[in-house]
Amino acid sequence: MINFIAIYSIIAIRLKEFFIEYQYSLLAPVTTNILFILVFLTIENYYSLSIDSKSFVQFIAPGLIIMIVAQASYDNPSVTLVNMKQIGSFNDWLIAPISRIEILISLLISSIIMGFIIATVNIFMFSFFINITISNYLLLSYYLFIVIIFFSCLGCVVGVLFNTWDTQSTFSNFFVTPLNFLSGTFFSISHLSENFQFILFYNPYYYVVSFFRNCFNNEFNFELLQNLYIFIFVLFSFFITAYIYFKGYKVIQ
Repeated sequence: MINFIAIYSIIAIRLKEFFIEYQYSLLAPVTTNILFILVFLTIENYYSLSIDSKSFVQFIAPGLIIMIVAQASYDNPSVTLVNMKQIGSFNDWLIAPISRIEILISLLISSIIMGFIIATVNIFMFSFFINITISNYLLLSYYLFIVIIFFSCLGCVVGVLFNTWDTQSTFSNFFVTPLNFLSGTFFSISHLSENFQFILFYNPYYYVVSFFRNCFNNEFNFELLQNLYIFIFVLFSFFITAYIYFKGYKVIQ
């Protein structure tokens, strides 16, 4: 039987920490994105840049939003778990009347809530600098959900299997950041050489970024096969994470 009280308690604690440490959890990513926007606005005004018949800043703004949400979704569970292992409090979760799958569910739900808060605040702040219009709120929420689930699963795996900050930072620097920068966040695939375009064709995260960006356009074409590919990939990532938690690998030193 699912322990809803324990799940609620973990979610409440994580959200409380999220708002108490707002300088790190909310203010820092928003400030980073605002600096990006200010820099690119300056560049755009100087060079008169445009991509796919849109201004350069309006093109990259959705990518910046989804990039910062992805980074936060990875950091939130991984930092929480590694920090708890460092101070020894993770043992309290392991001996409590709550299964590891329920711990995973708690981490994912809290990451979803925090990810949507970060995205909402970013969209609100961007509206002061550029003209933002959302044409499809439902699909925008869906792609945000997809991104949060995938990167939160990665953070949950890293946090539960490893015990050091070096490993957490390694995954962030050599996987999360390159994946964000090389998945169409700052460029259009049409501007790439054909020798490199095929890499993005097999990258499900590229399609997520592209479809999320299209949610800000007046015309949105829903590609069934590509969305099915994204859904299967994220579902596979979730089941792999759930299997790791279910098997109960050695998670403490």
